[in-house]
Amino acid sequence: MADFVERTNAMLQERFPGVEHVIFGHLGDGNLHYNVAPGTAYTEEELLELQPQIHHVVHDRVHAYQGSISAEHGVGQLKRDYLPHYKDPVELALMRRIKQALDPDGLMNPGKVL
Repeated sequence: MADFVERTNAMLQERFPGVEHVIFGHLGDGNLHYNVAPGTAYTEEELLELQPQIHHVVHDRVHAYQGSISAEHGVGQLKRDYLPHYKDPVELALMRRIKQALDPDGLMNPGKVL
C-alpha cells in the first residue's frame, strides 16, 4: 500500500503539480480512501475540470495493484461508468444478477448497480 501511495502521488505531482493528496483508510480491512484536493495550485473549478484525468491516473494505479475502485460504500454514481473498464464482464454480469435477485422490480436505489 505504501508503494501504491508513493508512486501514485509522484505520478499525480508530475501531471498536476501542486495538488494535495488526502489519504486515509481503515486499518482493519486494508481499505484506502485516496483523494486529491486542489491545494494552492488550482481552484475547485479547475480541479473539477481535471477530475476525469485524475481519476484515470488513480484508477489505473489501483487496477495495476489489483485493488478495487470501490469499497464499503459501493461504487456509487461517480464511479459507475468506470466499471466496464476495470471489471471483468463476468463480474459485471454477476453484479446485475444480484441486483435483479434482490430487487426484481427495480424499486430500491433505481439506476444504481447494487
